[in-house]
Amino acid sequence: MPPSPHLRTLVALAALAGLLGACQSRAPATTGSLYPYDYRARHPIALTDASRSLDVFVTGTGHIDPRQASDIDGFLLEFRRYGRGTLLLDMPRGVAPALGTAVERTGEMIRRMSAQAGVEPGQLVVTTYAVGHPGLAAPLRLSFQRMEAKVTGPCGSWPQDLGAGDPTFSGRNEPYWNFGCSTQSNIAAQVADPVDLVRGRSEGRIDTIRRTRNIEKIRNGNDPSIPWRQDGKTSVKSQVND
Repeated sequence: MPPSPHLRTLVALAALAGLLGACQSRAPATTGSLYPYDYRARHPIALTDASRSLDVFVTGTGHIDPRQASDIDGFLLEFRRYGRGTLLLDMPRGVAPALGTAVERTGEMIRRMSAQAGVEPGQLVVTTYAVGHPGLAAPLRLSFQRMEAKVTGPCGSWPQDLGAGDPTFSGRNEPYWNFGCSTQSNIAAQVADPVDLVRGRSEGRIDTIRRTRNIEKIRNGNDPSIPWRQDGKTSVKSQVND
């Protein structure tokens, strides 16, 4: 018995609906959260220009002790690697008369150390600042501008209660706003060169001798890896084979 016209019409409409459903574009599913779900989107790391400074305190004779000399050397090295513009030496003005000569002597020693570290004469700019109280310690301040990585917003923000006091938030089972902020801040503070967060470095030169030695081990059926003990040192056997 042939199908009725009504049945044929229903089959045709079902097939057409299936074809239209296959072409339908669906919007991306969202969680309905009030903030980005990914902690990297909530607390992004940005590259900004920031000021780096070092206070050099004046002794009675104007002599720079070994601790401060080491700090200055490290600061000058950082300026040469990452500094932008000029290196500023800010000297106190209006100190006690007994410290006036010591301040000048300290400033002269800093200028001498800067020249020895490779800082060009035009890169060092000397200025003065007024001391608020002559009895307080008035250091000489070195400063320069450099690129730094930092989290764009402050950590410690808790817009919602994490306990039972906010059942709507607890029921959604979502990460809280401050989650990941401290980790992002630590990464930004520890990175040596902020540009590393943007792009990787080029591949360095290979160790030709080491690579040739490893290839020979593989050809001879030996393991090219270096066995390590718990104390972090290579075993005697590996040292002999190498």
